[in-house]
Amino acid sequence: MPEDRSKAYTQAGVNINAANDLVGRIKNLVRATQTKGVISDIGGFGGLFKLDTSGMQDPVLVSGTDGVGTKLKLAFAFNHHDSVGIDLVAMSVNDILVQGAKPLFFLDYFATGKLDVDTAERVVAGVAAGCVEAECALLGGETAEMPDMYAPGEYDLAGFCVGIVDNAKIVDGSGTRVGDHIIGLASTGVHSNGFSLVRKIVRESGIDPDAPLPGMDIPARQALLQPTAIYVKTVRNVLRDFEVKGMVHITGGGFYDNIPRVLPSKGAKGVQARIRFGSWEMLPVFKWLREAGNLTWPEMLQIFNCGVGYCMIVDKNVSNDVLERLKALDVAAWHIGEIEAYDGGEDRVIVDF
Repeated sequence: MPEDRSKAYTQAGVNINAANDLVGRIKNLVRATQTKGVISDIGGFGGLFKLDTSGMQDPVLVSGTDGVGTKLKLAFAFNHHDSVGIDLVAMSVNDILVQGAKPLFFLDYFATGKLDVDTAERVVAGVAAGCVEAECALLGGETAEMPDMYAPGEYDLAGFCVGIVDNAKIVDGSGTRVGDHIIGLASTGVHSNGFSLVRKIVRESGIDPDAPLPGMDIPARQALLQPTAIYVKTVRNVLRDFEVKGMVHITGGGFYDNIPRVLPSKGAKGVQARIRFGSWEMLPVFKWLREAGNLTWPEMLQIFNCGVGYCMIVDKNVSNDVLERLKALDVAAWHIGEIEAYDGGEDRVIVDF
């Protein structure tokens, strides 16, 4: 762009040429995510997607949006920008997956005070990698350079996902019954929730980010910033052959707030979940957070996923078969609890420690 046309905006703190440079750099990243329905290229005012509803009797669109939260603060502090884009995709695609939806496309929003093209490219590369893992297209996005809105070197992210499910196959938990089993799928770490507390613990503990946490052979910075697991391929494989009555993405609010979101509540006919603590593998990062933060396990389960990032509620008669399928997919999973009659207490999730 000629300098005389962009000079005034550049002097105000917005580098149009840097934004154009970024678009040029990420075009190949975006193209690598394209799926059958994409009929537009990056750079337009809107992304175009041709919907294929063949094989569906009553298609329903499902949408979700989320961010990465204050996990970004650790990414800034540790200069680690390669995986937060994966987190961004995971938070939205896992949410719509809970209702049985297949992710179709994703859009991202990247906002910063002064655009660092290299950093932005690393972030978008993570978004693209997440979209490939989720088998959805990165259909478009927005990069906003807003001087004075953000501290130097910082940025914010938001993501938006649209998926599709046949109306008859929507998973909403309404068929959950007493005796059903709860299967927990392993998380990769802290995922993208609870980082206001994580950062407080990191700050007060004085840990060396380059030293490994107790019980781990990777640096603390890597352990804490492990990207959120994307469960799309795994769960869709299970849904293909088994009836799953309810699903839960363990995000903010941990076990106690997320599991009740899919439990039927019809007066005396309502149900509750009973979880057997210790029935799954507890990752070392959570043991460290509990000890360094002087927390109880109930507090941990209220805030973090504690090693279980996703749950499926299935009939007890197919529970073992589902676990065998997950094992064949090389996915760590455990039978972590049961559905029982609601006792009228304050909590719909009871954890036996």
